[in-house]
Amino acid sequence: MDYVSTKNAPDAIGPYSQAVKANGMLFTSGQIAIDPATNTVKAVTIEEQTTQVCENLKAVVEAAGTTMDKVVKTVCFLADINDFAKFNEVYGTYFTSKPARSCVAVKDLPKGVLCEIEVIAEL
Repeated sequence: MDYVSTKNAPDAIGPYSQAVKANGMLFTSGQIAIDPATNTVKAVTIEEQTTQVCENLKAVVEAAGTTMDKVVKTVCFLADINDFAKFNEVYGTYFTSKPARSCVAVKDLPKGVLCEIEVIAEL
């Protein structure tokens, strides 16, 4: 196993890594809408937060030496399922290769954010 870390995405807020490489695959931890420059949640709307999350994921994926086009699976968490359509609009601009996906609404997310995404990608 190799651990992936980049300053272009937020530091882990617990005892975990931004991502791990294993057996030719990349497994990211869930990313939330923390701006790595300020280490705070600045985005307010679901569209802004989804954009920040995807930018964070893109930074981790690229630090691992792969691309967003190599993502094979995403797991998405929404604080409000009513944000599904707006979330999809932004999500679709980042995941153009249409990876497999699960998307669920959850009771709460860390730091009160509106969405979280984790990915599995080929290296």
